[in-house]
Amino acid sequence: MALAAKILLVIAAIGLIAVVLLQSGKSAGLAGSIGGGAEMMMGKQKARGIDAVLGKLTVVFAVVFMVSTILLGYFLKAS
Repeated sequence: MALAAKILLVIAAIGLIAVVLLQSGKSAGLAGSIGGGAEMMMGKQKARGIDAVLGKLTVVFAVVFMVSTILLGYFLKAS
């Protein structure tokens, strides 16, 4: 069971790193408003959808990471 928790922990860590790196920064909105309104019509809605999905995935990976860390600590202490 400890091996499964270790594998889950590694997958969650890699997934969490990837999802966080794929998210756009909070300052991207300011640069877009100064740069022009070309994306104002169509591009912004798509970007908000992708950012929302990435935000939800971040929460999922973070919860899986924390739970697997706690389980791994419990299994290593028990053995």
